[in-house]
Amino acid sequence: MTKKKSYTWVVAAVVFVVLAVLPFVLPMFRVSLIAKYMCFAIVALGLDMIWGYTGIMSLGHGVYFGLGAYVMAMYLKLEASGGGLPDFMTWSGFDSLPFWWVPFGNAGFAFAMVVVVPVLVAVVIGLLTFLNRIRGVYFTILSQALAMILSVLLIGCQQYTGGSNGLTDFDTLLGFSLDASSTKLALYYATLAVLIALFCLCTFLVGRRVGKILIAIRDSENRVRFTGYNTAFFKVFVYALSAAIAGIAGALYVSQVGIITPSDVAVSPSIEMIIWVAIGGKGTLAGPILGALLVNGVKTFASESFPDLWSYGLGLVCVLVILFLPGGLMSIKDVPARFRAWRQAKSGGAVPTPELGEEGGQA
Repeated sequence: MTKKKSYTWVVAAVVFVVLAVLPFVLPMFRVSLIAKYMCFAIVALGLDMIWGYTGIMSLGHGVYFGLGAYVMAMYLKLEASGGGLPDFMTWSGFDSLPFWWVPFGNAGFAFAMVVVVPVLVAVVIGLLTFLNRIRGVYFTILSQALAMILSVLLIGCQQYTGGSNGLTDFDTLLGFSLDASSTKLALYYATLAVLIALFCLCTFLVGRRVGKILIAIRDSENRVRFTGYNTAFFKVFVYALSAAIAGIAGALYVSQVGIITPSDVAVSPSIEMIIWVAIGGKGTLAGPILGALLVNGVKTFASESFPDLWSYGLGLVCVLVILFLPGGLMSIKDVPARFRAWRQAKSGGAVPTPELGEEGGQA
């Protein structure tokens, strides 16, 4: 195991241990907040796979997060309705459940669709874009437009999706009350278990041949293509994987927060997801997890203490990290070496060339 991998595992292990201990020292309200942050950390992990390792920046990943959340919310809404019509459908004049809503009353089907629906959408979008070699800023703009389209579509189909109010008023999950402390605690540790499992999966993939190809695509896609690899296939694969991870995060999120609205699918949340990865350190896996947890924790604390100024504070944190920690929070360990290099350059000495790690960042 290389030095960089060891550092990543140490950071991840510390984060996971702290998360496992927190429910014993915090009130349930704070525990629920941290569970929500862990859902965001899962999204950031998937984003790191496509942006940090493959070089594909998606500003519309809230789409897949929202699809997973809406699929789960459909099941929760039907369970809360006790086999009857959801309240918003009654208000819209329906006298029977739309046929495509019916299967979501089955828990197994709904849980499967949490992954299947985002993956199918991602595969279709991926094939249409990557096979036509749409990349860079053009793909970024396209993904942003996708988020805008879906949010407008969800609002427009009010009779099927709840419109701008979204889906809410859930009572139970698999028969267990969502208001019970035991259920909240179970969901917390379920989210933590999923986060750890997905981190291990992504770490495994990055360490295998497929991970090396993804990094090569990020660094020089044309060279990879000239060596005989179908880069579009690998990009569709990692894009679909990231969508599946986001869908799982969305399902866990709506189960704990109790609501999903079109605003959660719009462009702004997708941009925030990119910020988490950038602040934590893209191309590190542990960094985006750390970034999502810390950024949202600071956001909550600042909004409670300084409701009129918290957004400026968050913006300042982002600027400072970009200026002084271009590799994100995971590059804090490199600060002493950079400071020594700066002092040596100031005194007129030779500046050592930073060593490059296997992901292309500083080792």
